[in-house]
Amino acid sequence: GARYYVDHAHPEISIPEVTTALEAVRWDRAAEEIIRRSMRHARSVLPDGGEIVIHKNNSDGKGNSYGCHENYLMSRETPFGRIVSQITPHFVTRQVFCGAGKVGCELSGRADDDVPYQLSQRADFFEEEVGLETTLKRPIVNTRDEPHCDPQKYRRLHVIVGDANMSEVATYLKVGTSAIVLAMIEDGALGDEWELGNPVAAIRQVSHDPSLTRTIMLRDGRRATALEIQFGLLERARKYERSHGLVAVGETVGADVLDRWEQVLTGLEREPASMSHWVDWVAKQRLVDGYAHRHDVRPGAAKLKAIDLQYHDLRTERCLALRAGLDTLIDPADVDTAVTAPPTTTRAYFRGRCLAKYPDDIVAANWDSLVFDIGRDPLRRVPMMEPLRGTADHVARLIDESDTASELLERLGT
Repeated sequence: GARYYVDHAHPEISIPEVTTALEAVRWDRAAEEIIRRSMRHARSVLPDGGEIVIHKNNSDGKGNSYGCHENYLMSRETPFGRIVSQITPHFVTRQVFCGAGKVGCELSGRADDDVPYQLSQRADFFEEEVGLETTLKRPIVNTRDEPHCDPQKYRRLHVIVGDANMSEVATYLKVGTSAIVLAMIEDGALGDEWELGNPVAAIRQVSHDPSLTRTIMLRDGRRATALEIQFGLLERARKYERSHGLVAVGETVGADVLDRWEQVLTGLEREPASMSHWVDWVAKQRLVDGYAHRHDVRPGAAKLKAIDLQYHDLRTERCLALRAGLDTLIDPADVDTAVTAPPTTTRAYFRGRCLAKYPDDIVAANWDSLVFDIGRDPLRRVPMMEPLRGTADHVARLIDESDTASELLERLGT
């Protein structure tokens, strides 16, 4: 139910639609495994010991950035202006726990000596608060409006501000906290208490401050640290849980996200180094600082940037993240299953099962439709405009009992 393709000369993989942050982590890990298998296959067919090496990161260290995008399904009824003003403080400050860390600075006019280490790989590259672009003049809130489902009912919030995390817990918190904040925005339960004065300046200020003590300006003239803003959002989320529940993000997973959100903020406030088992930028900083201390290397040196890069190396024998003591959430057996099995709780199930069972009969597969060619004109298109239909509960038996695509289409009435 996923996609794997070349985009701007980079391999890009899109995980299938999921309903919880934990599922997002599972299929993100499956995506990594698919890429590893691709690298191993390439190594087996390239001449003279050649290999293709892929890093799960967001910057080449030379001023070029590439994203790790998130997409959230939202109600079309939610005013977009409200989404922008209320989600921006979270996007700017969540990097305290989901930044992937970066040696040096790629912001024009700033040298590595000015910013020897920062929280986020992406923060240097944002120039606008709101906009359509994803590669130039990048905005903190992207306005791309391609819902890939019923456009009268839904909006797809396309998020380009995040880092590519190696830590499963960081990915879990990145997606889980954002989903909760967006649910609050939909229900009018958040407000503008933390609206920022200058979001573009703020996202850089937060990233450039590993001490987590610098304050940023709010629109009403107050100043607050990123941690204070995050604690404020967490407090609102706790109230939201009591008043509305967390059905929109999954009650069990949502409750766990809130608990871990509080734990990570408390740990970072007390001693950032204590969160090296959850937070990528902390884990990477420990490796970088340790090497610099042992070998008397100056900040921003090429050897430290090499450590930064190797942290994200998807070759298991070279990946420093795998040696950094990061906690995991997903059993390896569940990762292996997810490589070929779609999630059961979204339309990805119907897409994935059909592609597996009727591959020769499908001529096109998109997020919102499948097109079948069963040997008779015309081609048969099956729309999938509802992301929460086509689940295992809806169609598993139907697919199991349909030996051919023709039988399936007849049963569907298309």
